Amino acid sequence: MRWLTLYARSRQVPASAAAVTLVALAVWIFTRGDGTGATAAMDPAAAMDPTAFFVLAASVAAGSVGFGGQDLALDRTAAIRWAPRRAAHTLLIGAVAGAALMALQAVGPRFVPTEVVVRDSAGLVGLAALGAVLCGAHLAWTLPTGWLAFTVLVPPLPPHTVGKAVGWMTSPPGTEASTWAAVALLVTGGTLYAVAGPRR
Repeated sequence: MRWLTLYARSRQVPASAAAVTLVALAVWIFTRGDGTGATAAMDPAAAMDPTAFFVLAASVAAGSVGFGGQDLALDRTAAIRWAPRRAAHTLLIGAVAGAALMALQAVGPRFVPTEVVVRDSAGLVGLAALGAVLCGAHLAWTLPTGWLAFTVLVPPLPPHTVGKAVGWMTSPPGTEASTWAAVALLVTGGTLYAVAGPRR
């Protein structure tokens, strides 16, 4: 059996993929006939449906369970280069989360512009990777989920640079501070996870 198949099974990739598919399917069922698509066509910056943030966060959380294998001690003793595999796995989770939302928008209402999908996927998977390093793979979902809760529940911050950086998830496309905040989260979380791996 190829190492990629073994890796996918040990990281629960089939279960994660099924969970992402179910999330997208459930959202599609409950949002059919929504008029968000027309709003997005008229003013992309105004079309910021919170549904998109929930889909992305749920997809990243589903994928984050694979940040650790069944036996972390065995993983650490394996004579293979873990850093590039971990980095690729991190990017793949973000790409799948973004692709799931894009596919959902292709057959249903448009929740957010494409730029926001890319930015938020990057930031959320960076948070999940950081969560794996700090809390362990089984709790990697806590940081992206917590940031989502903070973003949704806390009143909007003042529209200055710090406010835009903290509220990167819900900022309109073209907001430079929000884009750099998401990139910083991806680079920081992805690098730390690739080098250090998940916490035991």
